[in-house]
Amino acid sequence: MAAMRKYPGKQQMRRTSNEVKLSRAGACDNGENTNSELKNLIDSCPGVKQRIILENPGHLLARLFFSSPEDAVEGFAFLWKQRLSGVHSWSPEICSGSGDVQRKAQERTRDAFLHYLEELRHGEVVSKCKKEIDEVDKEYGKCIRLLRLRNRVYEWHRLDGLKQGLDAQGKILRKKFLEFKRALQCLETYLKNPIQDYDYFDSSGEERPVFVLGNDWKWEQLQCKIVRECRRFESSLPMYSSRRDILTQVHMKQVMVLIGETGSGKSTQIVQFLADSGFALKGAVVCTQPRRVATMSLAARVAGECKGCYQDTHPVSCFTTNPRDNSLAKITYMTDHALLQLCMSDPELEHVSCIIVDEAHERSLSTDLLLALLKRCLLKRAELRLIIMSATADAKTLSDYFFGCQTLYVPGRNFPVDVKYVANDEVELAQSSTIKYGQLSVPSYVTQVMKIVAEIHAKEEEGAILAFLTSQMEVEWARDQFQNSSAITLALHGKLSIEEQNCVFESAPLGKRKVIFATNVAETSLTIPGVKFVVDSGMVKESRFDPKTGMNVLSVCRITQSEAAQRCGRAGRTQPGVCYRLYTEEEFKAIAPHKDPEILRVHVGIAILKLLALGVKDLQSFDFVQAPSQEAIDMAVKNLFQLGAVVFSQGYLKLTDFGWKLVKLGVEPRLGKIILDCFNQRLGREGLVLAAVMANAGSIFCRVGTEADKSKSDCLKLRFCNQYGDLFTLLAVYKEWEDEPPGKRNIWCWDNSINAKSMLRCRDTIAEMEVCLKNELNIIVPSYWSWSPLASNKHSIALRKVILSSMVENLGMFSGYDRLGYDIASTGQQAHLHPSCSLLAFGNKPTWVVFSELLCTTRKFLVCVTVVEEEWVSAIQPPPSYNVFQLKKIALEKKVISGLGRCLLKRFSGKANCNLHALVHRIQQTCNSHRGGIEVDHDNQEIQLFSVAEEMEQAYGLLENVLKCERRWMLNECMEMPLFYACSGKYSPAALFGAGAEIKHLELEGKYLSVEVSCPNVHLLDDREVILLFENCTDGIAGFHKFSGIGQETTGTGKWGIITFLTSKSAEAAVCKSKSLKLGGSCLTVCPFNASPVTDHKRPGFPAVKAMIMWPRRQSKGVAIIICADEDVDRIAFTCSEMIIGRSRVRCRRGKMNGTVFMTNLDTEFTENELRQVLGSVTNRKIVDLYIIRHPAGIQPSDAKCEAALLQELTKFVPRDKCQVLVFKSDPKHISTRALVTFDGSIHLRAAMALSHLQGKFLSVCMPWQKITCEQTFCSTILCPAPIYSVLKMELNSLIESFQDKIPGLKIDMSKTERGSYRIKILSNTMEAVAKCRFSLEGLLEGVVVTDDRLDPAAMQLLFTQEGVQLLRYSEQKTKTYIFFEKRSLSIKIFGPPDKYEKAVTVVIDGLMRLLENSYHDIPIRGEGFPYGLMKEVVKRFGVDLCGLKEIIPEADFILNTRHHVLSVRGSREAKCKAQHVITETANSLKCVAEKMLKNVEERENACPICLCEIEDSYRLERCGHAFCRSCLVDQCYSAMKSHEGFPLVCACENCDALLIISDLRSLLSIEQLDELFQASLGAFVASSKGRYRFCTTPDCPAVYEVSSSGKLFVCGNCSVELCTTCHLEYHPYISCEKYREFKQDPDASLKEWCNGKVDVKRCPVCGFTIEKSDGCNHVNCKCGKHICWVCLECFDSSEICYSHMRAAHGSIN
Repeated sequence: MAAMRKYPGKQQMRRTSNEVKLSRAGACDNGENTNSELKNLIDSCPGVKQRIILENPGHLLARLFFSSPEDAVEGFAFLWKQRLSGVHSWSPEICSGSGDVQRKAQERTRDAFLHYLEELRHGEVVSKCKKEIDEVDKEYGKCIRLLRLRNRVYEWHRLDGLKQGLDAQGKILRKKFLEFKRALQCLETYLKNPIQDYDYFDSSGEERPVFVLGNDWKWEQLQCKIVRECRRFESSLPMYSSRRDILTQVHMKQVMVLIGETGSGKSTQIVQFLADSGFALKGAVVCTQPRRVATMSLAARVAGECKGCYQDTHPVSCFTTNPRDNSLAKITYMTDHALLQLCMSDPELEHVSCIIVDEAHERSLSTDLLLALLKRCLLKRAELRLIIMSATADAKTLSDYFFGCQTLYVPGRNFPVDVKYVANDEVELAQSSTIKYGQLSVPSYVTQVMKIVAEIHAKEEEGAILAFLTSQMEVEWARDQFQNSSAITLALHGKLSIEEQNCVFESAPLGKRKVIFATNVAETSLTIPGVKFVVDSGMVKESRFDPKTGMNVLSVCRITQSEAAQRCGRAGRTQPGVCYRLYTEEEFKAIAPHKDPEILRVHVGIAILKLLALGVKDLQSFDFVQAPSQEAIDMAVKNLFQLGAVVFSQGYLKLTDFGWKLVKLGVEPRLGKIILDCFNQRLGREGLVLAAVMANAGSIFCRVGTEADKSKSDCLKLRFCNQYGDLFTLLAVYKEWEDEPPGKRNIWCWDNSINAKSMLRCRDTIAEMEVCLKNELNIIVPSYWSWSPLASNKHSIALRKVILSSMVENLGMFSGYDRLGYDIASTGQQAHLHPSCSLLAFGNKPTWVVFSELLCTTRKFLVCVTVVEEEWVSAIQPPPSYNVFQLKKIALEKKVISGLGRCLLKRFSGKANCNLHALVHRIQQTCNSHRGGIEVDHDNQEIQLFSVAEEMEQAYGLLENVLKCERRWMLNECMEMPLFYACSGKYSPAALFGAGAEIKHLELEGKYLSVEVSCPNVHLLDDREVILLFENCTDGIAGFHKFSGIGQETTGTGKWGIITFLTSKSAEAAVCKSKSLKLGGSCLTVCPFNASPVTDHKRPGFPAVKAMIMWPRRQSKGVAIIICADEDVDRIAFTCSEMIIGRSRVRCRRGKMNGTVFMTNLDTEFTENELRQVLGSVTNRKIVDLYIIRHPAGIQPSDAKCEAALLQELTKFVPRDKCQVLVFKSDPKHISTRALVTFDGSIHLRAAMALSHLQGKFLSVCMPWQKITCEQTFCSTILCPAPIYSVLKMELNSLIESFQDKIPGLKIDMSKTERGSYRIKILSNTMEAVAKCRFSLEGLLEGVVVTDDRLDPAAMQLLFTQEGVQLLRYSEQKTKTYIFFEKRSLSIKIFGPPDKYEKAVTVVIDGLMRLLENSYHDIPIRGEGFPYGLMKEVVKRFGVDLCGLKEIIPEADFILNTRHHVLSVRGSREAKCKAQHVITETANSLKCVAEKMLKNVEERENACPICLCEIEDSYRLERCGHAFCRSCLVDQCYSAMKSHEGFPLVCACENCDALLIISDLRSLLSIEQLDELFQASLGAFVASSKGRYRFCTTPDCPAVYEVSSSGKLFVCGNCSVELCTTCHLEYHPYISCEKYREFKQDPDASLKEWCNGKVDVKRCPVCGFTIEKSDGCNHVNCKCGKHICWVCLECFDSSEICYSHMRAAHGSIN
C-alpha cells in the first residue's frame, strides 16, 4: 500500500477515473466515528494506491485513489458493505466519467443492499418478534387450559380478559411481522426492477407498493428508510400493522375516516406512509392539528424520524400562521387555522395531494370550517385525498357528511377492561348536592370517588388507580384528603408545571400503590403507565356559549359515551383492567354519544368573517358539518356590526375594509380590533400584547399547591395589580417579563408565581401577529413601549378607550349593592367581579367597567375587567344597543340606619336571616321590583337599605315599621323566671322579669303564662304575622321563642314556638280562641306550656311522700316469744313478769330454746310494735326480735274495700287528688296486709298528720285488733351526667357506701339512663337522712368554676375553636377531670376529685394563655376609614412575604389574606398591638385620606357617660343606641344587686331615660348574674308592694305569697312550710291569729290552761316538762331521760331502780 500523504486542502490534484471520495453522510452520520477509525477503515480497504485524509475536513473527509477502475469499484462496494454492517456511517462516492464503471459500482452496491435485506429477514429483530409470538401463543394456550378447569367467578373473568388481550396481541404481532416482510419484499423488488413511472392515483384494485422511490434517489436515502423501517418494526405501533390496509383505502377512496386510539401512531406515521408510497411526488402531504404546540412538536418529531429518508434537505415543514403555496414541504404540519387561511388564498389547494385532519373528535371551530371548505375542494379535484383521523370522533356524522365514505378502525394494544356500575343507592348519593367540609363545599360525587378508591386500595391487587374529577380544586382536595401510608397520592391537571406533571409517569416505590386524581386532561392527552383501575365520576366541567345571554356558562355536566370510553381505555394499556363508573348502565345508554362540536358551543364571529371572505352570502344555506343556531349567528352578526367589520348591502352582509383586515389577521374580531385601533393610537406594541395576554388571561397567574402556596401567590400578584383592571395588570406582567434577560425569565416566573408556559405562548402569539401584520397588512410593529404601569397618563386613557370600543356590548354598571354586583347593559343580567379580579385588591368597585367574558358557574362572574368612564360610551360609533341613561335609572341608592343594638339586629334578621329575607321579599312585592335589598352590618351596628331613588321612601317606610315593631316587642319582652321549680306536671310560681330589670307580674296561683303554638304548615308561617295575630286577639305579649330547626326535624311535629303573656288571663284567652286562629290557610293549635323542667338535681321539687301501711290479718293468741341474749333471759323475764300490758297482766318465763322468753296472757289487740315500745321502756336489755303467735287467717275484707276505707280516713286531712292508695294482694300465710300510700310532696305536712292519725287505728271494714302500723318512706333523685360519673366514680361509690353503713334504713340505688347519665335514688324512712345524703352528694357533683382575671372574653373565645376544644380534652386527660365550657356565660367548670381542682385550673389557664399567644389576631385593612389601596401599600412597603414587618416585630408571625383584606398576626399581646400601630401608621401615611381618617377618629371619640373616660369594650344599648363601657354597665347592675335599689335600670346618659331591656341584660350578664339580679329585683318588688306580697319565712326560701285578711293557708311549694297569710306565722286552722300570737308570746300559756283541773297531768321535777299518764303502771319516762314514780314524783336513772322503789315504797308498781 502506498504511503499516506496528508493533504493540506489547498493543493489541486488531477482528477482521475480511479478516485473514490469518502464524505459525511449528513442525516445518517451519527458523528461518533473518530479519525483513527477513518484511518483503520481506509487501511482495510483493498486496492488503495494512494490516500489523502483532510486535516480540517468539512463535508469531504478523504480521497482514495486506486490503480484501476476495477479496484475503485471493488473499494466502493467494500465501503458500502462496511456501512451497511454498521462499521461506519460515511458516504462513499466513485468519481468516474465512465458509464460502465458507474453501472458496475451501482450493481455491486445493489447486491450489497440485497444481501443486507436478506440478512434482515433472518436477523435478530425478526427472531425476537417470532419469539414474542411464540410466548404469546404459549400464554394463550395456558389460558385456554385454565379456563377449561373449574374456577371462581372472579378468576374466570380475569382469565377470560387475559385470553382476549393475548389474542389481540398475537394478531397484531403476526400482522406486524407480515407487514415487515412485505416492506422488505417491496424494497427487494424495487432494487431488482425499479419502477420508473407509477400512476399512484390509478383506482384499479391492484395492490400498491408501500415504497415508491421515484427516479432520482440515492443509496443513503434507501438505507435511512430501511433503518426507519426496522425502528417501526421494533416499536410495534398499531398503525404500522395496518399500513397496507390504510394505503389501500387511500388509493381506492377519496375520503376516509380513520379511528385509532391515543398512542397508536396516527399523528406521526400516516404522513410518512403516504410520503413513502408516492403521494408526496404529486404534492404536499398536509396534516392539521387544532393546537399550535401539538403542531410544532409533531413536526419536530417526524422531521427527526425522516432525517435522510428523502432527497429534500428539509422534508418536513410547520406552519401556525398564513402559509405560502411555494413553501410547503413533502410533509407539512399546520394548524387548522393555518390551512383555513391557505384555503382562502388558494381555494383548490393545488400544491397539496393529501390532507389529514387530525384530532377531529375535538371539532374545533376551525376544524368544522375547514371540513366544509375541503368538501367543496374535493368536488373540484378528484385526485385530492382526505383522511379524517381521531380517537373517538363521531364517525357516522363525518362519514355521512362526506358522501358516506368508509370508516377504518385500527385496533389498539389495549387489554380488555371490566366495566362495573355502582348500585342505585350509591348513584343517588353521587348525584346529590354538595357536602360541607369546613369552609369548603365539595360535590358529593367527589366523596363517592374517594370511597371507591379507598375500597380498591384496600381490597384489590397491585396496580395504579386513576380517578377522574372535574376541576383543579376537586383534584387537589381529593389528593390532600386521601392519606394512606401504603399509597402515593398525586394530582394531575392542566395548570401543573412540566416537572409536576412528570411525577405521574414515575414508578411508585416498592410496596406502594400510585393513586392519581386527574381532570379530563388524562383522557386523551396523556398515557400513564401502570394504570389498572379507573374510577369514572361521570362528570366533566364544560364551558358553553349561550347566544341568548351572551354568556359563557361553565358548569359540571355529564360526560358523553365517547369520553366514558376514553376514560375506560386508560385501564387496559398494559394488562386487563377494571373501570368503576359512578352511574348506572341505563344512564350510560341515555347520555349523548359524542360531544357537541365547538361551533355549537362558542361565539361564531370569526367563522362568519371567514365565510364572508370566501364569498358566502347566505350563511343559512352554507353546508356546515353541523350548523350553529340562528340565535348564535344573529348574536355574532350583531357583534361584528358593532365592531364595524360588516355592513348590510342589498340585503346581504358585506365585509368592510376593516373587516377584511380582521380576516387577514385571522384572530378573534375583538382582539383584532384592539390590535388595529392601538396602531391608530401609536400604541402598536401595547395592542399586540393586550391581544395576546387577553387570549391567555386564564392561565398567566399560577395558583396551585397548598393553601399556603396559594396565599403566597395571591400576595405576589398584588405587586402587578393595576387600578384600571385585569388587562392592564396582565400588560404589566408581560412588560416586566419581557424586560428580564431570556435566560432568567423562567426563574422570574417561578419567583412571581407566573406560568412560564403561558408567557411563552403569549410571546409566540405576538411573534406570529408581527409576521402576519407585516406580510398581510404591511404594518411594522414597534419594539418599544409607550405605556408604563407606573404612571397614569394619556396612554392609559387611550388604551381604555380602545378596549371599550372593542367590547362596548360588554359594558357593566355597578348596581350600588354588592349582592347584585354589576348590571350588564346589553342583557340586564347581574354578575360579580371574578375573585381573581385585580380591582378587588384595591377594595373598590368602579361604577363603569367592560369585560371580555361573562362566566357562569354557581354564580355569574365578569372576567378580564377594565375600568371605563361613562362619557366615553356616548362617543362610540355606531352607538351601542342600550341606553346608558336608562341604565343609570336602575342604579341603587344606599340609606344607612345606624345606632342600632346588636340584639335588635339579630331579631330583625331572624334565624338564618329568615326575617330579613321575608322583609326584602315584601319590599320587592310592594315596590313591584326585584331590585334592592337590605344588608345588616353587625360590626358597625347598622342597617343598609338599597333601593332605586323612586322607591327609597316607600322601602324605608316598610323597614322602619318593622324596626318599630321589633323595638316594641323588645321593650315588652319579659323572662318567665320561676321562683322555684314545682314538681312534675305542675306550674311553678313565676315572675315576669322585664325591661329595667323590673318585675312586671307575679303569678302565684299555679297558672300558666306561656302557650305552645303549632301548625301543620309551620315552615310557611311568617314570625311577625304570628305575633301580630296574637296581639290582635289578646293583650300583653311578654315575649316569644321560636323553636330551632323549623323546616327540618320539627316540621313533622308542626311546632312553631312559645308565646309568653303578661297575665295568665291573656294566656287562657289565647288558648280559648285558638280554634278561630288561622294563618296562611291553616289553623293554629294553641295549648298551655309548662316552662318548669321535669327534673333538676340542683333545685328539686317536692319529692313524693310514700308510706307503707300494714295491719294484721291473723288475730293474736295472747302468746309472744321474745328473742334476746341468753344471759339476759332471766333478767327480762323477771322485769316483765306480772307487768300490765294493755288490759292484761302478762307472765314471763324462760323458753325451751336458749335465748328466748315465753310471754303469755298478752292482750290480743297488742301488736309487735306496741310490745316492742313497752319492752323498750321497762328494760335496757337488747331485744333482738320478737313475734306474736297468731291464729290462722279468717275472712278478710276485699282489697277494694280496704282501699276505700283508707281513702276515707286520709281525705279527712288531704285532698282526694293529692294521694293514691295501692293495697297489695296477700297470701293466706301472710301475717299482715300491706298497702302503699303516695302523697303529693307539696302537702307533706298534711300527709304526716294523716299518717299520725292512722297510726294505731283500725279501718272501718276491719276488726279492732287489726291496728294500722305506718312506715313512711322518703325518696329523692339526683342525676349525674356520664362524663362527671367517669371522673368521680370511685369517690361517688365510696361516699354512697359510707352513708349506707352509717345511716340505718337508708337505701341508695344507682341506674343508667337511656342517654348514658346515672340516676341516683335515695330512699329512707326519715327526711333528715335523705337531706343529709343529698347535700353531700350534690357537694361532690357540684364542681368548681374557674375564675381568673386573665380569662377575658378574647381568651374565652378561643375555646370555640378546634384548638380550644383540643386544649380542654388534653387538660382532662392530664388531670383526670371533666372540664365543661359553658358557652352562654363563657365560663369553665371543672368536675372531679377535689384534690385535683387546683392542678386542673392551672393546666387550663396556662394552656389558654399559650393558645392566646399562638392564635392569630385579624387586623382589617379595608373598610370605612381606611385609605384606598392600603393592602397594595402594605405589600409594597413590607414585601410580599411581609419580611419588612417581620423585621419591625420579629417576635410575631404574619399572614395576609388578600381575598378578605385581613392581616393576621400571631404573637404576644404587645406584638399584636404593635402590628396594629404599624398598620395604622401606614394608613395615615397615604396623603389622600389622612385628614379624613383623623376626622373619623375625632368623631368616634366619645366618653362613657358613667365613668366619663374613653370607652373600652364598647356596648351600645338596644333601646337608645348610646354607647358605654361594658364594665360600667355591669357595675350598674351589680350596684342594683347589692343595694336592691336603683330599679328600674335606665340609661345613664343625660336626658335619656331609656330602660335597659332584657336583651341588654342577657348580653351583659351571665346566667348566674342574671339570676342574682332577678332575686334583687324580686326583693325590691316585694319591698315596694306596700305589704301586698311577702317572702316565705324560711331563710333563703325564694317563695312569695300574697297577703290576705282571711287567714288563708299558704303551703310553700319550695320548703313545704305552712303559713297563715294574715299573721305570717305557722298555720293555725282552729285558732284566731290574735290567740295564736298570745300563745306564741307565752308558749306555756296554752299548756297551763290545758293542765288546769287534770289529775293525770304533772310536771317533771328535773326539766319541768309536762307529762301525762293515761293508764298502765306508775312508771313514767320523761323526754329528759329520767324515770319518774308517778306517785311521789321521785326520779331515777333506770327503770329497774324505779320499779324496785315502787315495790318497796308503795308495795306495787300500779
